[in-house]
Formats: sequence, structure tokens, C-alpha cells
Amino acid sequence: MKLRIEVTDGSTEDEVIIRCSHVDETVQKLQAYIQSMSAPKMIFYKGAQEYYLPLEEILFFETDGEQVYAHTVNDAFRVKHRLYELEEILPHYFVRVAKGTIVNITRIYAINRNLTASSQVKFAGTHKQIYVSRHYYGNLKDKMKERRS
Repeated sequence: MKLRIEVTDGSTEDEVIIRCSHVDETVQKLQAYIQSMSAPKMIFYKGAQEYYLPLEEILFFETDGEQVYAHTVNDAFRVKHRLYELEEILPHYFVRVAKGTIVNITRIYAINRNLTASSQVKFAGTHKQIYVSRHYYGNLKDKMKERRS
């Protein structure tokens, strides 16, 4: 494996590009490490307590009235961001699937497709589920295909 660092003048944002002939375990580990280093640090709230959870534990974010909640397998935490703000700061594996929902595609276990209404997304190890609107289904399907590559 070769390693090359290029310093460019005038760049507004750092960019890491991995060029490879195929994605193997080493490339996946490299990608995960780089993403973990650049992932936003978020604070989650429940009652008067603050929680510092890794984003990988979050199944999905959803709105409930004026509040936005982050759901894990067993719990839900309030966040102080709006969904449109989360879309900008979250890693690429979080995808908008409805007007009020952003999902972590790495945690999706199954999708029950419904051609005439919303499709249902299930997660392993929990009873929690969400619905994907028809408008966002195509984008989710594309992202799920990328996940398998």
C-alpha cells in the first residue's frame, strides 16, 4: 500500500481520497478510522443529564413536535439540532428518509417495501422501526447499494 500526502493552496476543506482496486477489510478499517476522526461530537440529553454516545449507536433521528430525538436500540435522547442541521454535519451513512426522519443505514436490518405507501425499516435487536416516504425511497435504496460495495 502506498501513502501520499498532497498539500494544496487555497483549499477550504481537507479531503481524503482512498484509491484501491477493491474494497477489502483493510480499506474498510481505514475508512472507519478516518470517519471516526472527522465525525462530529454530539451531546445527547435525557432529563438533566448529558450523554456522549458514539454516532454508530444511533439508529435514527426523528422529530416529535418541536424536539428532535436520537434513538438507540433501547433508548431515546433529545438533541439540540434541527434535522436540516443534522443532515449537514452527520457522516454520509445517515440519510434522510422522511420529512421528520434521518436514518443510520449501517443499522438497517430489513426494509419492507410498499409500492403504494411508506416502506417500513426494521433494525436488528430492537422493536423500533421507522417509515420511509415514497419520495425518499430511491435515495435510500441507492445508499444501501453503496453500503454493500
